[in-house]
Amino acid sequence: MGRTEREKMLAGELYDPLDPELVRLRVRARDLCQDLAATREADERERRRILVALLGTGGDSVWMQPPFHCDYGTNIHLGEKVFFNFGCVVLDVCEVRIGSFTLFGPAVQIYAATHPMNAELRRTRELGRPVTIGADVWVGGGTVICPGVTVGDRCVIGAGSVLTRDVPAGKVAAGNPCRVLRDVDV
Repeated sequence: MGRTEREKMLAGELYDPLDPELVRLRVRARDLCQDLAATREADERERRRILVALLGTGGDSVWMQPPFHCDYGTNIHLGEKVFFNFGCVVLDVCEVRIGSFTLFGPAVQIYAATHPMNAELRRTRELGRPVTIGADVWVGGGTVICPGVTVGDRCVIGAGSVLTRDVPAGKVAAGNPCRVLRDVDV
């Protein structure tokens, strides 16, 4: 028996995004994101319930300021006490792994999703590449992290950066395209 479209997606292979299982999982995630956005600041228990249901791991300790948007949620794996400020987006068609105590400014976008270069293939297929962000990272507001990028532990990423390649641990990086500027002062 062949692999499911979900298995292909998670493996970073071409897959059919209109597969009924994938559509159902995206609708579930979007409904949970809308439920989260509808909560009030004092609704801590309800927010926690939604985040635990939405995220693959880490929903029990994440601090998230709605609105938040994602494709599936279940492919997002967080360490302890990760913080997402207002308006973050995570396109998690492949795994997105984020280490403990990492902070995201407002409107940060993490894209594990991408598309084929071939226009005809792009009409019916998508693919992705996993994204990994280490522990104790600070990502400035408005940053875009592209498919397949790894950011090492303790990095600081300047606001508005576009990460198209990896950033080694312990670096300050910024710009479009993002480049390493220096070591983090210890």
